[in-house]
Amino acid sequence: MTGEAALSRFLRSLAARDASPHTLRSYRGAVGPYLRWLDAAGADWRRPSRRELRAYLADLSTGRARRTVAQRLAAIRSFHRWAAREGLAPGDPWAAIATPRLPRRLPAVVDTAGIERLIDAAGTPGGHAGPVIGEALALRDRALVETAYAAGLRISELAAATVASADLRHGEMRVVGKGRKERVTLLGRPARDALAAYLERGRPTLLARRPGATAGDPVPALFLNHRGGPLGARGIRFRLDLHRRQAGLPDDVTPHTLRHSFATHMLDGGADLRVVQELLGHESLATTQVYTHVSPARLRASYRAAHPRATKTGQGT
Repeated sequence: MTGEAALSRFLRSLAARDASPHTLRSYRGAVGPYLRWLDAAGADWRRPSRRELRAYLADLSTGRARRTVAQRLAAIRSFHRWAAREGLAPGDPWAAIATPRLPRRLPAVVDTAGIERLIDAAGTPGGHAGPVIGEALALRDRALVETAYAAGLRISELAAATVASADLRHGEMRVVGKGRKERVTLLGRPARDALAAYLERGRPTLLARRPGATAGDPVPALFLNHRGGPLGARGIRFRLDLHRRQAGLPDDVTPHTLRHSFATHMLDGGADLRVVQELLGHESLATTQVYTHVSPARLRASYRAAHPRATKTGQGT
């Protein structure tokens, strides 16, 4: 099988696993030129030699940022591992090649006081939309922030949430994450109260603004925009960035920061790492472990509590 044919199969397998169009473009843009380079060099894409791979790495690194090189190599290695699993190639030839590594960036985290300011800003009606719509939007935005922080949701999961997915009686929300994998997240009392207020007084007001709205034609989306349609990921980003500025939070605070903060605060409160992994919907525990590096205070506290000689006073000379 040619390299291009293998790449087409690889991309189809990614699409079957619900990879986004952006991801597919990224992989095609990384693996395609690599395969063409090997073909021009007369190399077998299934068994390129170390010399050929080093030559390609030198060519790839010329004039490109280290992060770009690392991202492209990650895509190429993913392609080779897939080809090995499919029996198309013997293995990952890059496994024996030293490639550039990037230090893992620690995720930004907002402390609990900052979260409170953000929630307060989101729940304050703005004057430009009129008192009725302003109150409805404030109820929605407060519920949005409370839910994002309470459950550690991705922005795509917030946008895809439906009214039927929220079980306020049991404090649960069923969401569909990456790879169309469903999981149940938990909602604390503040999030449940905010959602209840929004569903009772805010959402009906927004739903009534939908063109051609009828009582028998509901919109399943939980969070609605000011026209009564589903509030998409772009709209969520816009609203949360607006409230971030109102709350005086740094520019690097994004919607995903609420997810990072949820995980860090859970661990700070003593939650087990595997519980946080389950709530976040991470396939690998290694993905969740990045949060253990965010809070040295939590690690020190755990060490002092667990190690038999962590707090023992020294004796003797």
